[in-house]
Amino acid sequence: MIIKQSVVDVLMFLFERYLDDEETNETSKVTDKRDSIQLRLEEMGFHNQDINQAFDWLDDLAEVQADMQDNQELLAIKETSIRIYSKEEKQLIDMESIGFLNFLEQSNILTSMTRELILDRVVALGHPLDAEQLKWIIMIVLHTRPGEENTIALMEDFIFDSTIDYIH
Repeated sequence: MIIKQSVVDVLMFLFERYLDDEETNETSKVTDKRDSIQLRLEEMGFHNQDINQAFDWLDDLAEVQADMQDNQELLAIKETSIRIYSKEEKQLIDMESIGFLNFLEQSNILTSMTRELILDRVVALGHPLDAEQLKWIIMIVLHTRPGEENTIALMEDFIFDSTIDYIH
């Protein structure tokens, strides 16, 4: 499948070059250095619109996380609850990706809060994602959450090891 250059490509580049380190709160550091990073991305051939959307997406991620921390209703979701995906969500991620999210949650890699945060960010992108793109979005979201080091290591295995099978 040929994937045209998109906001997800910019986010992946930002993650690999600027976000994937041991420092905490590196998302805000990236947005603080936005002008110099944006110039570098433009020189590399990324479209200005995609770059701006990626930075806005990262800014919104930080805001949504803060809002979710304040909203205790998500913490009260019972483990026996079943998540019903909206029509819009199903248009943006396929059944394989929904199965993958369910697998991650059943494996205690994702919590209901991180799942909802990921889905919020998928909807914010506004275009369909394939399974590989979704994995990168999951990595970026998890990486911005403190205390997720073990989860991030597991997700890296899922991203870089294509032989892993999971339950649908």
